[in-house]
Amino acid sequence: MPAIKNTYLKLLFSMFLLPAFFSCDKSKEQTSIAKNPNEITFISLSNIGGDQGDYKIIRITKDSIHAEQGITARRIHKEWDSAISMQAWNNLISPINTKDLDVIQSSPSKQSVDGIDETFQIRTPKKSHIYVNSYADTLHYRQLKLFKEQLNLILPTEYR
Repeated sequence: MPAIKNTYLKLLFSMFLLPAFFSCDKSKEQTSIAKNPNEITFISLSNIGGDQGDYKIIRITKDSIHAEQGITARRIHKEWDSAISMQAWNNLISPINTKDLDVIQSSPSKQSVDGIDETFQIRTPKKSHIYVNSYADTLHYRQLKLFKEQLNLILPTEYR
């Protein structure tokens, strides 16, 4: 038995709801096209693992930085947020060449043996790049190492 018995209600329902499902917001469509597909929009760096569940997670966008760290076994958790200037953002991303992001190699996880995994996530409008323990890729890791050095200039001492 249909949920809506009256055919007039069915017609009214379809006239109002179907266009809502198929409509497209043109302003969002135009902004995604206008963006540079190789422009970095987000960077995340995390160090997670160890026998007590240590973690440090840093998320950076063009205008803000968020850092959190803790030890799961001891139920310790701290967070820090700050705005960053466009100059600071440009200093952070300047060592990263987006054309080389596809060639950076990840390495196997070390968490299974109580090790700590270093994970980078770099997003552009076109693609999201994720690397685990890429420091083993000595040829291409240099740009990520330079990024970490610039990041340490911004972070408070306890989050480095």
